[in-house]
Amino acid sequence: MNAWCAALLLTSICTAAAAAGEGNAPGDPRRSGFDDMSPALQALQADDTQNPAWLWLKDGQQRFAADCAACHAPAAMRSVATRYPAFDTVLGKPLTLNQRIDQCRQRKRQQPAPPAGGDETTLALGTYLGHLARGLPIAPPADPRLDAARAEGERLWRTRFGQLGFSCSECHDDHAGGRLAGSPIPQAHPTGYPIYRLEWQGMGILERRMAGCMRAVRAQPFKPGSEAWTALELFMKQRAAGMPVETPAVRP
Repeated sequence: MNAWCAALLLTSICTAAAAAGEGNAPGDPRRSGFDDMSPALQALQADDTQNPAWLWLKDGQQRFAADCAACHAPAAMRSVATRYPAFDTVLGKPLTLNQRIDQCRQRKRQQPAPPAGGDETTLALGTYLGHLARGLPIAPPADPRLDAARAEGERLWRTRFGQLGFSCSECHDDHAGGRLAGSPIPQAHPTGYPIYRLEWQGMGILERRMAGCMRAVRAQPFKPGSEAWTALELFMKQRAAGMPVETPAVRP
């Protein structure tokens, strides 16, 4: 069995619990957004033959085979998505997984820089790498070079934004489990990104979802690819440390 087939088999074996949003340690009060969805949406995510994100996943798998597999064996990439954002020594700053994919495309493949926030190739590859990690625990790096950005992310998480003056913490810590305009308020753990949202009728990265939250409180989102988004993601991944990856997730 070659490495490509072995990686796909290993991923398939480990996906059932993560696809169903399960896997937290007993007594862990943290909840995946999966737990707040209707049974119909839970079934949509859990059934790989029905999950609409599979179109992006298969696209990413094909792009990886064509452009990345010569350097990176899928089996060796299985846990990569659990460890991002991570510090990039060339740029001297933290990068999200999507930003790292873009850097690799430019450095190794000599491709032009995609737009800030990535493009369809970045999204597809990120979905595929996230899927390889499905079922593994989120494992933020214990890298002191990330401390300042992670602290900035926590500060932003607790900062009130917009005309409505809400912070991320007020909604997703203080009022998680309640309802807003008839919809449940999740704890906002980034366990399934990139995700397919019915609202979008497509896939998106965590930055897109955070920008939507900022617009909802009538704030101006940070610029695409901003270091502020990376800092927030760093803090959110630390907050979700140990929770299982469930990419590609489905959300309302």
